[in-house]
Amino acid sequence: MEKNIGKVDRAIRFIIGVLLIYPALIINNNALKIILLIIAAISIVESFIGFCGIYKLLKINTNRGW
Repeated sequence: MEKNIGKVDRAIRFIIGVLLIYPALIINNNALKIILLIIAAISIVESFIGFCGIYKLLKINTNRGW
């Protein structure tokens, strides 16, 4: 699995993932809570592994090899 997410993109995904956890914890709607937590988890995991499946399908690569 080749990394296709650059450093800036990874940082942004991590920050967004962390920021989505707070509203997920205070919302009373369970369905929305689960959706937000799933999106947060995916963003954080992608930021650590450096790979995005949607980018792969769309042939996008923000990793400049730095």
